[in-house]
Amino acid sequence: QVQLVESGGGLVQAGDSLTLSCAASGRTFSNYAMGWFRQAPGKEREVVAAISTTGGSTKYAVAVKGRFTISRDNAKNTVYLRMPSLKPEDTAVYYCAARATYYSTYPWSYDYWGQGTQVTVSS
Repeated sequence: QVQLVESGGGLVQAGDSLTLSCAASGRTFSNYAMGWFRQAPGKEREVVAAISTTGGSTKYAVAVKGRFTISRDNAKNTVYLRMPSLKPEDTAVYYCAARATYYSTYPWSYDYWGQGTQVTVSS
């Protein structure tokens, strides 16, 4: 089992920045690819970004590419999502997830999920 705990969400204004953190425990963190996903009310859960086990490869949703940055610190068992220049359409519950071996952009392919952290961006 892998336990994931997200933190760092909140209520901000458009243009502000947030950095989300996801702390993992239970298994060897460096064996797991990680993803950040989000779900807005009435919408399906969608990928935001994913990162390989070493951090050497990343992938982003079109909506956030060039704006958000995913990173990980395997020594701290933590994955981050840096979100500058936030927009109202970024409002959602953000989840981190883990899967063994290769990273993926498909939510159904992840084995472990955190409880989520709310990000609300006001205009």
